Amino acid sequence: MVALSPQVLMTLQTLQTQAAALLLYQGVWHSPGGQAFLRVLATICATSAASEPDRDCLVAYGQWFRTLAATGESWPTYLMHQVLQDNNPFSQQAQRTPLTDLSPALVAAARQDLEHLQAIAQLDLAALSQWVQTRADLASPPIVWSGGTHPAVASASDNPSILELALRFASTTIWSELVPELAAHYRQQGVGVFARSAALRWQGGQLVEVSHPDPVQVQDLVGYDWQQQALLQNTEFLVRGYRALNVLLYGSRGSGKSSLVKSLLQAVGPGASQPFQQRGLRLIEVDKSDLQDLRAIVAQLADVPQKFILFVDDLSFEEDESAYKSLKVVLEGTLTARPPNVVVYATSNRRHLIREFLGDRPLPREADEVHAWDTVQEKLSFSDRFGLTLTFPPADQDTYLHIVQHLAQQAGIGLAPAELTDRALQWATRHNGRSGRTARQFIDFLQAELALAQDHPS
Repeated sequence: MVALSPQVLMTLQTLQTQAAALLLYQGVWHSPGGQAFLRVLATICATSAASEPDRDCLVAYGQWFRTLAATGESWPTYLMHQVLQDNNPFSQQAQRTPLTDLSPALVAAARQDLEHLQAIAQLDLAALSQWVQTRADLASPPIVWSGGTHPAVASASDNPSILELALRFASTTIWSELVPELAAHYRQQGVGVFARSAALRWQGGQLVEVSHPDPVQVQDLVGYDWQQQALLQNTEFLVRGYRALNVLLYGSRGSGKSSLVKSLLQAVGPGASQPFQQRGLRLIEVDKSDLQDLRAIVAQLADVPQKFILFVDDLSFEEDESAYKSLKVVLEGTLTARPPNVVVYATSNRRHLIREFLGDRPLPREADEVHAWDTVQEKLSFSDRFGLTLTFPPADQDTYLHIVQHLAQQAGIGLAPAELTDRALQWATRHNGRSGRTARQFIDFLQAELALAQDHPS
C-alpha cells in the first residue's frame, strides 16, 4: 500500500491548524458540513501511519460529500454562507457599531480568520479525493463534489443581499479585504437565524426559520387597495426607523388578510427601490397558543438592528382566556417601553377580539362584581389597542369578478370574458361564496382543468 508523502501530511496538518486557529468563526465548524470536513481530515491523518487500509476516512468523506450534495453548494460557497450567518463577537458588535469604532484587535481577528477560511475553501478537492483513495486503498478515487455551475449558486439563499455578497467572496482573491462589506451585511441582514431566513416562526420556545415561505406577492392581491397602501406605508415607517403602529386586519374570511401580511417581505414600500426583506424586515409567526411567550420574544429582538413584524393569524379569544393579557402588555407596554423595531400585525374575523355573550352584561344581582361593566369594557375595547385597524368587507360581485379576471390574466387563461364570468359566478354559488380565496381556488381548478383537456383532447 502506498503511504502518504511527508508533503501531503504537512498539508493536512496545516489545514487542521488553520481550522483550529479560528478566533471568532469557530461556529463555521459547528455546521454539518464543517463537522464532516474536520472528520475527513482527522481520519486521513489518524490512518496515515497504519500499515493496513482503513475505511474510516472513506466513511467520513461520504458524509461530507452527502452534506454538500444536500445543499447543492460548492465547498467554497458553503463556507461563505456560514461566514455570512455566523453569530460571533465581531458579527454581533458590527451590527451596532461602525467598523471604525470597533476594537482593532477584533477587526484583526476577523481578517485573520477569513484568511484561514479562504485557504481551506480553496483546497484542491481532487487532491483530497486522492488522499482518501490512498488511505482506503481504493482502485480509483471517490467522486469529487463540485456543486453548482457557479461558485455562489442562487439556491443557497432566497435573499438577494446574501447572494450578492457571496458573489463578492467568490470573485475576490483576498477574503480579508471584504471585512467592511461583511460588517455592513451584518448591520443590514443580521446573524444566525435572522440572516438565514426573513420568514420565521416561534416554535418550542425558540425562533426557527420557515423552510418554504408562502411566495404570495402583493401585486397578486387585488380588491382592497386602500388597505394595502395603508399597511405598506406603516411597514415603511417601521423599516425606516419611525414609530410604526400595531395593526389589526379584520373582516370576512377569504379576503386576503393573511396573504397581505405574508406578501410584505417581497413588497416595496412607498418611495423605496428594494423589497422590505432586503432592507432588514423579518416576519415572525406566533401562534395564539404561544402568546404568553410574547415578552420573551420581544426581549430577543430589542437589541438587534433588524425590524420585526410579529404576525398573529386568526386572532380571537374565548371569554375565559387570559392570553389576551400577554398581547395587551406588548401592545401597550409596561415599565419597559416597546422597542421601536417591533410591531404586531394580527388578523381576525371578529372586530371585537374577545367573545362576549349577553350574559356577560352586568345585572344588579348580589354576589356580582361591583364594577362588572368595567370588565366588559376592557374586553370590548381590546381591539382598540391596535393603533391601526384595517377592515376587509365581504367582496361584492364586481370585486370578486375583478379578482378572477386579474388572476386569470396572470395564469394565462384565455377563456372569453363572458364564459369566464359565468363560470366564476357558478363556482362562487356552489362553493364558498364570493371572496379572494374563492377566486384563487376557482382559477387553480380552471387552470388544471384546461391543462388536462389540452393534454388529453377528447
